[in-house]
Amino acid sequence: MNSKLIGGILLVVGTTIGAGMLALPVATAQLGFWGSLVLLVGCWAVMTACAFLFLEVNLWLPPNSNLVSMAGATLGKSGQAVAWVVYLVLLYSIICAYIAGGGDLFHYILATSGLVIPQWAASVLFTFLFGTVVYLGIRSVDYVNRFLMFGKMGALLLLICLVMPFVSTTNLNSGEFKHIIAPSSLTVTAVSFGCLMIIPSLRTYFGQDIKTLRKAILIGTLIPLICYIAWDMVIMGVIPLDGTPSLRAITNSTNTNSDLVAALTSILQKDHVTMIVKFFTSICMATSFLSVSLSLSDFLSDGLKVRKQGVMGNAVVLGATFIPPLSLVLFYPNAFLLGLEFAGISVFILMILLPPLMAWVGRYRKEFPKVSYKVPANKPMLAFLVLFAAVMLVISGTWGIVALALIATTLVIGFAVERVI
Repeated sequence: MNSKLIGGILLVVGTTIGAGMLALPVATAQLGFWGSLVLLVGCWAVMTACAFLFLEVNLWLPPNSNLVSMAGATLGKSGQAVAWVVYLVLLYSIICAYIAGGGDLFHYILATSGLVIPQWAASVLFTFLFGTVVYLGIRSVDYVNRFLMFGKMGALLLLICLVMPFVSTTNLNSGEFKHIIAPSSLTVTAVSFGCLMIIPSLRTYFGQDIKTLRKAILIGTLIPLICYIAWDMVIMGVIPLDGTPSLRAITNSTNTNSDLVAALTSILQKDHVTMIVKFFTSICMATSFLSVSLSLSDFLSDGLKVRKQGVMGNAVVLGATFIPPLSLVLFYPNAFLLGLEFAGISVFILMILLPPLMAWVGRYRKEFPKVSYKVPANKPMLAFLVLFAAVMLVISGTWGIVALALIATTLVIGFAVERVI
């Protein structure tokens, strides 16, 4: 396995495993472990299929083309407008969640070490430290991410081994399967597989080696699935659904990540386990923050037509990347789970609805030139994915229904105008 493939896999894994993983056992607590297992496998299958469709559409266009260009080329101006708005909501929501969660963990870890700083200062410090790595470009992100990812995976494996003896089958069997359609369970699980936004950056990184890129995507999404199953088993098996502490109580908390660490510490009473949990949760935030921030900066560079070169170009792009989410977190520090819920709605649109729509229009309406790679998905499969995304948006609640209605109206009007012109 070559070095670039390893780097690509770790970038996909780093983008995928992050705040969503920390929130999974909390958001799906009422569903229980076995219900969460079904939900995880289903989401993985759908999200991976859509990731490959996204790659196919991206390959129709020149390198460095991001979602804005892809939507514009296939769905027209209306599709481009939808992509702009929803993609910004998605990435800003995720980065808000990471800054809020990362700042919360920084604050908690520093406080337990005897250094007390304001919550807002911890959020600023987290953003500055890892934003600097993004400023240095994808190669810096790749190498820093490799180091952090090896630490993260090692800590996760060690944590699972140490905590597994404390897992209770009674706790694992709690919860009810009927909660599988609960909005929070669906949205947070969907966000947990949201690696699609890193694909344009990876295409640039791999050049013409599409076969290796496909391997990186497949392996990079399979590893998180295995990790999520093990993580849910450990957390749901140790922390009960009800009681003190409990997963239900953490669900209603404003400091989800630090409360999760505190609950494990209280139940296990093992200092070495507490230290590993702190290390693991902190790195989860850092790796996903790096990958998602890189994706947003590439997206803004493409959409704003500003190259990330020189002091001025980097300042404009990275200012647009970090200032809005950091400002929101400073005014609303408890943005972790809320950010993930909004991100989940955006994921249904961008990562499940748009890829099959773009593939359908590109293949059968605009007949883009054939490329070396085509996903083996026919019209019924593409239609199923579009319908699945629509159903998930309706289930996710009021905001999802409003978003679906606005998008459908925008695309229909856009296609009608194109036909007239």
